[in-house]
Amino acid sequence: MISQEQILERLLAYLRPLAPPGTPLHPDIGLKQELGLDSVKVMDLLMELEDEFDISIPLNVLADVHTPAELARAVFSLTEHADGLVR
Repeated sequence: MISQEQILERLLAYLRPLAPPGTPLHPDIGLKQELGLDSVKVMDLLMELEDEFDISIPLNVLADVHTPAELARAVFSLTEHADGLVR
């Protein structure tokens, strides 16, 4: 099973091409505020993550997600449920 840290690493790799040049990526950077991701880029990112981890991310999750760390936690939680490991 994949760890939350591994999910975060992959998520940051997806974000690198979307970040403004010279922007240092870190787990607590604001997806919209600091990286400037618009709704289309966020949806593209979610589709990439869904394909990568074979999960479905409900759109209401986005209301509580503002950083890569928060998104990694949400994806990790969804992968646990997909594997049948409810904690």
